[in-house]
This record gives sequence, C-alpha cells and structure tokens, in this order.
Amino acid sequence: MLVDEGSAGQRLDNFLLRELKGVPKTHVYRIIRSGEVRVNKGRAAADTRVEVGDVVRVPPVRLPERVEDPAARPAPAREFPILLEDDHLLAVDKPAGVAVHGGSGVSFGVIEQLRQARPQARFLELVHRLDRETSGVLLVAKRRSALTGLQEQFRGRETGKTYLALVNGAWPVQKKVIDLPLHKYLLGGDDASAGERRVKVVGKDDPDGMRSITLVKVARRLGAFTLLEVTIKTGRTHQIRVHLASQGHPIAGDDKYGDFELNKALQRQGLKRMFLHAWRLQFRHPATTEPVALEAPLPADLRQFAERHAQPTTV
Repeated sequence: MLVDEGSAGQRLDNFLLRELKGVPKTHVYRIIRSGEVRVNKGRAAADTRVEVGDVVRVPPVRLPERVEDPAARPAPAREFPILLEDDHLLAVDKPAGVAVHGGSGVSFGVIEQLRQARPQARFLELVHRLDRETSGVLLVAKRRSALTGLQEQFRGRETGKTYLALVNGAWPVQKKVIDLPLHKYLLGGDDASAGERRVKVVGKDDPDGMRSITLVKVARRLGAFTLLEVTIKTGRTHQIRVHLASQGHPIAGDDKYGDFELNKALQRQGLKRMFLHAWRLQFRHPATTEPVALEAPLPADLRQFAERHAQPTTV
C-alpha cells in the first residue's frame, strides 16, 4: 500500500484500520506487534507516523467466515460535551472511563465514536491523549494542517496543560517542582496484569530514563487529602501519576500506582475512579495563532467527593 497525501501524518495503526476495513482490530495490532507489518521494508510500531510515498507492506489477511469478532463491529456513535469547535479543531470534555482510541483490549474510544457520529467529517484525528480514567480537555483536529500545527506545539512544549489531582496526605507547599526521569516497561509474570505497561522513576544517569518535569501547586487542603494544580512541562506516559506517587503522595483512586487499601476505602466513600482531571489547556490557534485557553469544570462525581472532605481554610 502506498501512502497518499490524505493519509500522511497518520499513526500506522489508524492507517491500517482504515485501509483494512473489516479486519478485526485485534488482528491488526497482532501483526504490527509481531513485526509482520513493514514500512519502507523496516519494522514499525503502532504509533509510527506514515508519510507521503511510504510503502506499507502487510501479510495476507482474511476475515473469519462465521465468527464475528466484537472488535470488528462499528463503534457506537457518540458526541461529547463541546468546549470549542470551529472549522479547524474540536475540543471536548472527555468523561472518565472512556479510552481516547481503540487498541489492545479496547474496541473503540472517543475518536472512533466521533467518526461514527459525524460520517460527513472528512478528517478527525486526535491531537494528544489522555489516560482512560482521566477526564477533561481533549483536542481533536478537523484538518491535517491543524493536526500538524498543534502537535508541533505539544512537541515544542509550547502548550500549557494543567490538571487537578487529589493526593493522599498533606503535600508540602514548598515542593513545587519534580524533575525526575521516567522509564516505561512491561510487567512480567503469569497473572492477568502480565504485559501491561508501567512507568517508574529512574536515576538521572539511567540511559533509559526520559527527563520529565512536573510543576505542583497546592490548591486546597481537603481533610486527609490535598487538591493540587499540576502542570506538566513534558508529556510522558503516566507522568503525573508516577511523579506524585514517587513523593509519597499517590493520587486517590489510582489503581496502578496508588495506595490500594486506601482506594478500597475510598470506593466505599463514593470515589469510584482516579481523581485526576485535565482541567486547563492553553495553546495557539493553528490557523490564526491567537492564544486559546480552555477549561473543563471538575466533573460532578469528583466535585461532590471533594466537597464532602472540604475544610473552611484554603492554602
């Protein structure tokens, strides 16, 4: 398959899912992981960006004749609360519990549902990602030029991304910067979590460590918890979750890096998810270069939990 201008800049997995219509997503990701998919004769990962003129080779694939793969079913059409929309971009308030895109173990996400809800849209692509359990501001490009322009701003650290996170314990007011390298790895073993992605803090001289910078501001004391405004200067996987946990103050409800016994107690108190919300996003409009500032209000479930633990004093 030859990549044309309309597909340039797409992730390899999204390109194949569009070109191989009807092939189960699980199979597409399997042939990518196994190295059977080649781009210009070389192996490529799912997040590789294809460019005009790239030659993508895939092994012979065929559809199952009788057994329907649930992952092959169209995603249900769904719109999400809109924070901003024009001819170039769409900003939505993503709810918790919804992946931004389909992938391993996930049949569909926000982008697939938006495409089903807007069949007339010629172009809809994610600009960035949020973890499945993180709610808040999510940008979607409606034009190729907007996608490349916005992603350049993200790569160049020209955007402002601030989250609200509730952590266990009293966060020290003077602790404002976390500058610790992070390393991604896969869990081993034979249990259900084997093969899952995890992230850990490593030493500054570790060759596998990626420099990661997180800025922290205490917003409010909430009983035995602290509500933080967290701004990330680098966009590493699970960066906020791992950085905060590394300081002894994990995010309430975090099922990967949190206090698991505390999480069970919090569920009984009504906190059914991780308390992490993409609150504010600042960037330059890709067409006009005018500054844009978006804000997604704290979802009702998190707001109500915070109010129950509120104290009269603020920091």
